[in-house]
Amino acid sequence: MIGRLNHVAIVVPDLAAATAVYRDTLGARVSAPQDLPDHGVTTVFVELPNTKIELLHPLGASSPIAKFLQANPAGGMHHVCYEVADILAARDRLKKAGARVLGDGEPRTGAHGKPVLFLHPKDFCGTLVELEQV
Repeated sequence: MIGRLNHVAIVVPDLAAATAVYRDTLGARVSAPQDLPDHGVTTVFVELPNTKIELLHPLGASSPIAKFLQANPAGGMHHVCYEVADILAARDRLKKAGARVLGDGEPRTGAHGKPVLFLHPKDFCGTLVELEQV
């Protein structure tokens, strides 16, 4: 059901500094910062030949990742994102298998302008999983 790894998301306390590490130290191509108010984050994508790294920073004090940074002041790995061909079929199959879909269970538009869903980390080896329809 899942396709290729789309990205690994890392929460960072300083988006400009993290961007500089990937761009200047590691020599990667990085996107401009993009605010995603519906998700409460500002994001930068690091482009790699086989996938992407998503750098996440809270957009405001009520951001869902603000608590993550409080618990992990240096930042850290937040989630992995897998591609699926049909997000509704994937959701329905996962729910039937007992997996918990976060939020109201309806896809929202993600950073790439495509439908996304998040799956409860307790159902996936302690890892928050994002599904993105491609």
